[in-house]
Amino acid sequence: MDRPTISVIIPVFNGEITIKETIKSILNQTFQDFEIIVINDGSQDKTLDIIESFNCPHIKVFSYTNRGPAVSRNRGLDHARGEFITFLDADDLWTSAKLEAQLNALHANPQAAVAYSWTDYINKSGQFLYPDERITETGDVYAKLLVSNFLHNGSNPLIRRQALQEIGYFDESLWGSEDWDMWLRLAARYPFTLVPYPHNLYRISEYSVSSNIETQAKECLKVIDKAFAQAPDSLQHLKKQSIAKLYQYLTFKVLDSLPNRHKGWLAAQYYWYTISAYPHLLWQRKKLMVVILLKIILWLLLPPQQARLFSKNGSSVLPSEPK
Repeated sequence: MDRPTISVIIPVFNGEITIKETIKSILNQTFQDFEIIVINDGSQDKTLDIIESFNCPHIKVFSYTNRGPAVSRNRGLDHARGEFITFLDADDLWTSAKLEAQLNALHANPQAAVAYSWTDYINKSGQFLYPDERITETGDVYAKLLVSNFLHNGSNPLIRRQALQEIGYFDESLWGSEDWDMWLRLAARYPFTLVPYPHNLYRISEYSVSSNIETQAKECLKVIDKAFAQAPDSLQHLKKQSIAKLYQYLTFKVLDSLPNRHKGWLAAQYYWYTISAYPHLLWQRKKLMVVILLKIILWLLLPPQQARLFSKNGSSVLPSEPK
C-alpha cells in the first residue's frame, strides 16, 4: 500500500458530541492524500459508533485504555505512515484549505520543519467567539516560543515526520501542555514557517483540558522549567517574562468565566504573580492591566449576581495568547 503524504492523528475520549464534525472538517480538505489515525482513549460513549458510521477508507481506529492526550498522540505516531504529521483534537475543526496551505508552505520552505497557521476560537455550538493574536514569526522562533506558545493549541501545525523522529515523542509526564513542550523542542532545532490565515478553529469548552485553570498553571510551569533548563545562557533572561505571560493569560482566563469570589481571589493571585515576575508588563499594557485590576476588585466586592451582570454586559477580556 502506498504511503499517504499526511497522517492526521486524532486522540479522542468520549467525543460523541463533536467527533463527527471534526472528522468532516478533515474529509472536506482540498488536499486529499491523507490518512486519519483515530486513537480511541477508552471512550465509553457513542464515539466509536459515530466514527464507524463514516465507513471511510481514510480512517483507521485504534482503541486503548485511557491514558490521556500525550500518550494518545504518541500511540498515533506509532501507527502513522505519512511523510508529514499533524494532530487534531476531537473537538476542534479546520478550514477546508488547512492541509493544502500548510503543505505548500513546507514545500516552499524546505529548510522549515513546521508550518503553522492562525487560530480562531469557537464556542461549543461552533459559533465564532474571537480571533487569536496574528503572530507573524517565521524562521528561528525559539526565543519567541519560550516566552509564549503562539501556536496556541495542539491542532495547529503540520510537521515533517523526519523532524519528529529526530526529537522524540511527546513528554507523557505532562498533561495538557505537552504540545507546547513539543513545539519548543522542534523550534530549538528547526525553522518554522507561517500560513497567515486562521485555518484552526479551537473550541472553547468547560470540559476541555485547558478549562481547568489551576491544573493548567502547574503544567505550563513544568514546561517553562524544563525548557529553560535546556535553553542557552543567552536566553535565560526570558524566563521571568515567560512566567509573567503565563500568569497574565491565566488571569484573563479566570475573568472570562462566570464570576464568584473564589475566582476573584484566584485572578488577584495570578495578577500579582504576573507583575511580580515581570513588572515591565504593567507599563507595556498599562491601560489593559488597569481595566483587569478594576474587574478583579468588582468581583471581590460585589455579590456574585451583580458581578455576573457586570460580566454579561461587558465584553470578553480574554486576550489571544492562550497556552
